[in-house]
Amino acid sequence: MFAAAAVALLVTLALVLVRAALGPSVFDRVQAANTVGTVAMLLLAVIGFLTGRPEFLDLALVYGLLNVIGTIAVLKYFRYGDLGDPGTNEEASS
Repeated sequence: MFAAAAVALLVTLALVLVRAALGPSVFDRVQAANTVGTVAMLLLAVIGFLTGRPEFLDLALVYGLLNVIGTIAVLKYFRYGDLGDPGTNEEASS
C-alpha cells in the first residue's frame, strides 16, 4: 500500500516538474515549486514508514514548514522587489 503511494507521489512529482518548466508566469512556477516541496515532504514521510523509521515524519514536518516560509519569501520578493522594508532613518532626516 505504501509502495503504491510512493509511486503515485513520484508520478505527481514528474507532472509538477513539467508544470514548473512550462508555467506561463512566475507565480505559476513558484506554485509548482511549492507543490514539489509538498510532494517531497509526503514522499519523505512515506519512505520513512516503508523503512520502519517513523522519525522521518518529524523531518518531513520541518521541511514542510521551511517550504511554506520559503514560498512566502519568494513571492514577497517578486511582488515588492526586496524582502524587507529598511524603514526610515530618523537620525538621517534631522
